[in-house]
Amino acid sequence: MSLIDNRGSRMRRVTTADQIKQLILTRNLRTGDPLPTEAELCETLDVSRSSVREAIRTLSTLDIVDVRHGHGTYVGGMSLDPMVQALVFRGVLSPDGSLDALREVVEVRLALDLSMADKVVAAMEGTDVEELTEMVSEMVEKADRGEVFLEADRAFHTTLFAATGNRLAEQLVGAFWDVHTAVLPQLSVAMPADMQTTAHAHGDMLSAARAGDVEAYRRAVVEHYLPLQRALGVTVDR
Repeated sequence: MSLIDNRGSRMRRVTTADQIKQLILTRNLRTGDPLPTEAELCETLDVSRSSVREAIRTLSTLDIVDVRHGHGTYVGGMSLDPMVQALVFRGVLSPDGSLDALREVVEVRLALDLSMADKVVAAMEGTDVEELTEMVSEMVEKADRGEVFLEADRAFHTTLFAATGNRLAEQLVGAFWDVHTAVLPQLSVAMPADMQTTAHAHGDMLSAARAGDVEAYRRAVVEHYLPLQRALGVTVDR
């Protein structure tokens, strides 16, 4: 096959994948809804079976479709898992064991937390979500014992963002958190020694949000990241 043929083949696969995505949109399909059968897609899109199969494989890796063998193909959850996997791989492949990729992830996490401060505080002001209080208590207790508190930490941030009603922001904060925790051990980065600062900063974030104090919330967010930034060799102006 010539170079031109190869390029044409790739274009056909991309076009078929795009057509399937457009079909999902035009038919107003939702996560979990079944897609037309392979034969129906071939007829509807006027493409070959091989083009449909390749497009389905591509869309499956992106979690846009969910192939259930023996049952059919369905609209996928469209999670951010493919992005997380790519960013984790990028992080561990950093040249010369550089921590630059992880520093960038932390920088984006911090920026996301600060940019959503107004919405988080507006959503949490005057509330008394017992679940969040329990998460903070768990983190403080574990930090005092010298233990990590990864699950409670992630749940705390995603729960705060969930309160804003911004589903994408909630998914992003969870995704970047997952990248961070996956890359950290693979680059042999030790957990910060002063984890108590991080744990207590979560409590300060929660208190400030409930009090409606956006600036105090932002200060607590910055304080929350300081131990990790020091562990990564980031110079922070205070």
